[in-house]
Amino acid sequence: MESRNARTGLTLFFVYLVLYGGFVLINAFSPETMESTPFGGVNLAILYGFALIITAFLLALIYGFLCRKPQADEPASATADGKDGQ
Repeated sequence: MESRNARTGLTLFFVYLVLYGGFVLINAFSPETMESTPFGGVNLAILYGFALIITAFLLALIYGFLCRKPQADEPASATADGKDGQ
């Protein structure tokens, strides 16, 4: 179970890394793009930054949901020692 949780965490981390890398690359190589105001007079840098914060929160919620322990009324897919009883 711990290795599955670790894989899930790494997958979500790489999703966030790609999004953050896009933010950094746009800022580094096309800062005029970040100065544009696509919505409500707020520039893209601010919108993208807030989107990154919200995304981090949502990914944390997804991780918590995917890695929660099974409840007593949910059937476990394997026993505690990782074997399926065979």
